[in-house]
Amino acid sequence: MTPGRRRRFLQTGTIGARAGPFGTPFAPMPPVTTALLVANVAVYLLQSLAPGLAGPFALWPLSASRASGGVASFELWQLVTYGFLHAGFVHLAFNMFALYMFGSAIEQVVGPRRYLAYYLASVVAAALAQLLVTQWLGGLYPTVGASGGVFGLLLAYAVYFPHNRVMLLFPPIPVPSRVFVVVYAAIELVLGIGGSQGGVAHFAHLGGLAGGGAMLWYWRSGGRR
Repeated sequence: MTPGRRRRFLQTGTIGARAGPFGTPFAPMPPVTTALLVANVAVYLLQSLAPGLAGPFALWPLSASRASGGVASFELWQLVTYGFLHAGFVHLAFNMFALYMFGSAIEQVVGPRRYLAYYLASVVAAALAQLLVTQWLGGLYPTVGASGGVFGLLLAYAVYFPHNRVMLLFPPIPVPSRVFVVVYAAIELVLGIGGSQGGVAHFAHLGGLAGGGAMLWYWRSGGRR
C-alpha cells in the first residue's frame, strides 16, 4: 500500500467503500479475509459430515501420545490446522464475524501478504502458548478455533485504529478499540489464572495477542516490508 493510500484509509476507515445499511460505510471484503472465511466455513462443514476427521488436526498437548496410549498425539501441522476447526456453530460464527470486522480493515492497511503472515503468526503463537499451559497444568484435551488469530487482529486494529469505537455486548456501550483490547486482555488473564471458565483457552487468546504484538514490533523496528 502506498503512503498516500494508507493515509486516506486511516482517515476514512475504508478503501473503495460503498454505502451499506443505514448509510454506514460498507467495504468489499479483501481477498485473504475472504479466503480465510471460506476455508473456515468449508472445514466446519467437513467436520459436520465427518466428525472424526478433526481429530488429527486439532491441537493436542505435547504429552498426548503417552497419556492416551497412542490414540491421540501432537503433530507439527496442528500448530496451524487447529485454527481452522471449531467446536460448534456459535464458536464459528463469533470468530468469523470478528475476522470479517477486524481482518478486513487490517488487510487493507498492511496488504494481503503481510496480513496473512500476521494472522498465521498469531495462530501459531496462540498454539505455542496453549501447549506451554497444558504441559504445565496437565490435561488431555484438544484445542480448536480461530480465536488466537482473531485476538491478534484485535491488537492490530487497536494499534492502527486506536480511536475507532467497538461495541461491547455486555453492557452494550461503545468504547475506543485500544481500551477494549486492554480490558479484554485483562479479563482473559484473570479468567485464565482463576480457571473459572472451563473449556475456553484463555492463554491461547493471550498468546495470539503476544504473537501479533511481536509481528507489529518487528515491522515497526525495520523488519522486512
